[in-house]
Amino acid sequence: MASERPEIPSENESSARFSTGPSRRQLLAALGALGIGSIVFQRALIAQAQPAASVTPEMVKQAEWIAGLNLSEEDRKTTAQALQRLLGQLQTLRQVKLDNSVAPAVCFNPAPWQTHAAGRPRGSVCPSEQVAPKRPDSTETLAFLPVSDLAALLRTRQVSSMELTKLYLQRLRQFDPMLHCVVTYTEELALKQAEQADREIAAGRYRGPLHGIPWGAKDLIAYPGYRTTWGAAPFRDQILHTKATVAQRLEDAGAVLVAKLTLGALAMGDKWFGGMTRTPWNPKLGSSGSSAGSAAATAAGLVGFGIGSETLGSIVSPSRQCGTTGLRPTYGRVSRYGCMSLAWSMDKLGPITRSVEDCALVLGAIHGSDGLDGAAVDRPFTWPLGRDIRSLRVGYIEGQKAARERQELEVLRDLGVKLVPIKLPEKQNMWALTLILDAEAATVFDDITRQGITEGLNDWPRTFRLGQFIPAVEYLRANRIRMQLMQEMEEVMSKVDLYVGGNDLLLTNMTGHPTLILPNGFQKRGETDMPVSLTFTGRLYGETELLAVGHAYQQATGFHLRRPPMEKLLASKENGKT
Repeated sequence: MASERPEIPSENESSARFSTGPSRRQLLAALGALGIGSIVFQRALIAQAQPAASVTPEMVKQAEWIAGLNLSEEDRKTTAQALQRLLGQLQTLRQVKLDNSVAPAVCFNPAPWQTHAAGRPRGSVCPSEQVAPKRPDSTETLAFLPVSDLAALLRTRQVSSMELTKLYLQRLRQFDPMLHCVVTYTEELALKQAEQADREIAAGRYRGPLHGIPWGAKDLIAYPGYRTTWGAAPFRDQILHTKATVAQRLEDAGAVLVAKLTLGALAMGDKWFGGMTRTPWNPKLGSSGSSAGSAAATAAGLVGFGIGSETLGSIVSPSRQCGTTGLRPTYGRVSRYGCMSLAWSMDKLGPITRSVEDCALVLGAIHGSDGLDGAAVDRPFTWPLGRDIRSLRVGYIEGQKAARERQELEVLRDLGVKLVPIKLPEKQNMWALTLILDAEAATVFDDITRQGITEGLNDWPRTFRLGQFIPAVEYLRANRIRMQLMQEMEEVMSKVDLYVGGNDLLLTNMTGHPTLILPNGFQKRGETDMPVSLTFTGRLYGETELLAVGHAYQQATGFHLRRPPMEKLLASKENGKT
């Protein structure tokens, strides 16, 4: 018969346990989901003993309920002996200092059945329209232009990078008190980069569509000489001397970094050590997160584009709340070197912009391996699509809603694509797979858990503590189920080039598929019109087709052209109405 489950300590008891030192009784009560062969099982039992005491068979017995085991007395005795020997090994391992940048010696591959040859061609990327628009009369309109239009104005020297940079810096300072989207201004760097861009463009050394475009970096992207705070109070003064690959590649493309933008603490939500980032559509509401500042600033016309990251919704969610167009690329498309790690097998970087084509232009600059992130691969990306969009097959999810009632399908029919009904893979209790994220995040931030640091970290401390008790056996079991999902998803995607809609946030973050989110109308929320969004999901490394359909859909609907009433909101704030 299995042992009875002891009472789990309260959150306050748990916090006290980590900060003041655990008693044997408290640690026994806190053990969770252990397996006889796992390091977690062994470590938890060892923790019951005082430093000079021995691991006993009784300690093993009292932990059996967690793993659902019922060992014999002989098994308990031999397990206790083995754990005693392991005690010194674990203590030695814990003395090794591991920086956040050190990844484990395993690497997630979303497409193990595909060959990833090094040195593949990158592909070519250019705006779909080469004719430059006329410069708008107002700076407000100029600030909201998509990158594709700003690039054309810069290329034809109707506007300078210095003018754009000063405009965006001015708007950031004007609206940040309302949106709380800026952590650090990089003005000195920005002005130098803008001056260089103007000089090069004037001399005919045009680098491409991002040359001279001001952008903002989610503040988990390191840049030398500036803070990289991860949005969390314990790291608010942290300066990393690394330049993230994504920042280097944008610099090589001639883009201008104007600010480090907010993220929820350690990439959770929209609450950071400076407050809560707000959506420009209604500053009474949060922007969602964790790429909070990148979405809010882009939506408000405070930067040309932003770079965000996603582990489980951090590009999709704020893009939905702020009405931006966001691309979460295929896992491994973009190097994460120099960026905060949260979950090694799930972290991804991608652009947050005001149009689908802008996502393509930014992805063209930042994708590819760098020899520094083991997950980053070279796969060609080309823009625009080199064939008729009507040759593409677009899936839609069966059973969600009658196909004839779905307005997005009518738009797609008018575009001429072939619509194919599909059914996504399903697993009972799929959300149980989030233990993968929990275990990896707990490992990444093991040091702050052991130091008892909990303030200003949103709900992470609870997750980090939970992750300490996930056995290696269960973590690997979850990843085996993940492999099943990947294989099932590959079968589904063999029938289509991409699909529209779907309640697939966890599924696609587990399988690594790229997702595009874009505005798809507005609805009343209280007295405010708030954006409604639509997602498209593509094949692994199929961003060209994904973005091509998204771009055509966006051009047909025009929802991305509506912008939040910034001046009106500012006036209301000054009058004390918001």
